[in-house]
Amino acid sequence: MTFSYSASSAAPAEVPAPSAATRWWRGRAADPAWARAALVVLLLGTAVLYLWDLSESGWANAFYSAAAQAGSRSWEAFFYGSSDAGNSITVDKPPASLWVMALSVRLFGLSSWSLLVPEALMGVGAVWLLHGSVRRVAGAPAGLLAGLALAVTPVAALMFRFDNPDALLVLLMTGAAVAVLRAVEAAATSAQTRWLLLAGVLVGLGFLTKQLQVFLVLPAFGLTYLLLGRPDLGRRVVQLLAAGAALVVSAGWWVAVVELVPAGSRPYIGGSQDDSFLGLTFGYNGVGRLTGQETGSVGTTVGPGGAGHWGDTGLLRLLGTTFGGQVTWLVPAALVLGAVALWLLRRSARTSPLRAALVLWGTWLLTTWLVFSYMSGIFHPYYTVALAPAIAALVGLGAAVVWRARASWLGTAALAAATGLTAAWAFVLLTRSSDYYPLLKWLVLAVGLLAALGFVLLRAVPVLPRLARTAGLSVVGAAVVASLAAPTAYAVDTAGNPHTGSLPSAGPAVSGGLGAGMAGPGGFGRTGHGGWSGSSHGGQHGGQMGGQPGQLGGQLGGQGQQWQAVPPVQGRQWQAGPRGGGSGAGAGAGPQQFPGTAGGFGGLGAAGGTGGFGGAAGGGGLLSASRPSAALVQLLEQDAGRYRWVAAAIGSQNAAGYQLATQDPVMPVGGFNGTDPSPTLAQFQRYVADGDIHYFIASATVGGFQGGSGTAERDSAQVRDWVESHFTSQDVDGTTVYDLTAPSATGAASA
Repeated sequence: MTFSYSASSAAPAEVPAPSAATRWWRGRAADPAWARAALVVLLLGTAVLYLWDLSESGWANAFYSAAAQAGSRSWEAFFYGSSDAGNSITVDKPPASLWVMALSVRLFGLSSWSLLVPEALMGVGAVWLLHGSVRRVAGAPAGLLAGLALAVTPVAALMFRFDNPDALLVLLMTGAAVAVLRAVEAAATSAQTRWLLLAGVLVGLGFLTKQLQVFLVLPAFGLTYLLLGRPDLGRRVVQLLAAGAALVVSAGWWVAVVELVPAGSRPYIGGSQDDSFLGLTFGYNGVGRLTGQETGSVGTTVGPGGAGHWGDTGLLRLLGTTFGGQVTWLVPAALVLGAVALWLLRRSARTSPLRAALVLWGTWLLTTWLVFSYMSGIFHPYYTVALAPAIAALVGLGAAVVWRARASWLGTAALAAATGLTAAWAFVLLTRSSDYYPLLKWLVLAVGLLAALGFVLLRAVPVLPRLARTAGLSVVGAAVVASLAAPTAYAVDTAGNPHTGSLPSAGPAVSGGLGAGMAGPGGFGRTGHGGWSGSSHGGQHGGQMGGQPGQLGGQLGGQGQQWQAVPPVQGRQWQAGPRGGGSGAGAGAGPQQFPGTAGGFGGLGAAGGTGGFGGAAGGGGLLSASRPSAALVQLLEQDAGRYRWVAAAIGSQNAAGYQLATQDPVMPVGGFNGTDPSPTLAQFQRYVADGDIHYFIASATVGGFQGGSGTAERDSAQVRDWVESHFTSQDVDGTTVYDLTAPSATGAASA
């Protein structure tokens, strides 16, 4: 039996021309009458989820918030993506996502809302694009299911409420995928080329958002059009080359400017060890992410077997405790429904838009999954948001095709298997959050298994025609509820809790989240970063610092988390952050790349508090921003207009808190990790001699875990040591501050 599927039905012979308002509300004539209303509800619901109490996360990732603030004050900082309006150094990413936030801050002033609302609207836009693309080839119900699946993916609810570049990246990748599929569908050569050029431009903008990560979707785009496009093969190749040229132009103009401008006439390229954007692209943010050899990283190089601070690699990596609850809820349904749908469409025309959609989203999912599974470098749980559109699209597309074949045993088996496996996997994921509504996992499992049985009974047991529709809708409804209830609960939990710092994670705390399946830096508490992976609503912070372990313990303030499985980092001395309320320390005689450093590993409880590496009183650290007191802010603001930088501090997060509090430039010595060779001691001394910097704010943090170019971490230490030996310190609410315009007697004599 040959199976064919069409989302459209024949239109009546004569239909009165509707008004413009009617056409807008009604949508396509082929869609059900409820389709447009359902889309409006979907988008409004998504907007509510992503915008609700958005300001609770404050500056979110202060590293990017400070750069957006700088871009709102200086067009040079805007163009380069500088961390500060003094243009000392850029962030370690291209600036496209900062451009959006900086423009919003220019228009509406600096606030949590002006920074984060654009991210939320990007999420609504991504849901709208995905819905429209799936609906176009598979029908309105499929589009609605795909859009809903994306909207309630927990990591999507996290990143579309956060200021990392991933929100814009996902929007651009989704838009590019839609453009490629429209090119497959288009009949005219000119239309095909225009859509492919648009896809190339969007991918180029994605490169200016997060560099090489956007290229993970290129195999899906190229394969889909090369195999399934309408023109002859030669023309398809030429069109894809033209799209590649559009990609190069849309990204290359900015890269060319940055590379051609002399280093002394622009800010230092943050994250690089050679002040080169191309070096950053192919090093720290490129090959280093795959191999783990990331000079200047926050983690060590990989060890035997590929294990490092970012966990063991392998095909099942993303199903582990650290990553599973972020995005994998619907993976069973996506794989089963997508594979069976492709089989059912095996005899369709080569250029079938529906099959092209399945190939594109399926290849996107498999390619990105494999890269994420085996990359040995920096890999944070929120990176998995790049999988969300592909998973959601496959669920919608596959469900539509397989439902059409439900009269066959293959269709029945696929629907039952997808529902049952998804419910069972949700049960596993919910079990990892044992304190989070324990009854939910049993309800999801029960409803899912009953729905799976219902699909079988619909096929095996004759039903009166007048009851068949009701029975079918009931089973489908139960299957949708069983599949989406758990991720929706996690998404709501994510939206209901603040997330701050560099390493946010979606959903409630999970048992053994970091360390049980991953041995690297984490900080995945419910309220954002402030410590290592949380396991329950406790308040007891324990763990071992691996290797020759020291002990880190203490009671976190507020309703903290139980933290465990701290990764093997030796040779550091740790202490609790200023408001985490913890105590306990540990040190080990680690290797030379981990010199003992008075640190500060602060916890962040659900009720508030700050922390992070290097958490001196009031100070920030490697992964959490500083929170200066009113007295310190007042001191920094004195005569601020006379200085290029009101202060300097080691590390971008540390500097970001002071900059956001004062809205004046603060130089981040050493960039994000404190390991960038910017500025050198000689450069810093010249800035001080020229009267460009007013204060230096001391921090216990000097550099990240892994050394920079060999001198970078030493540069940061030399700057700190030089300041300490030449200027007199003063204590401001527990923070040590040096006035760089007033040398000490010893410093003046030596000068």
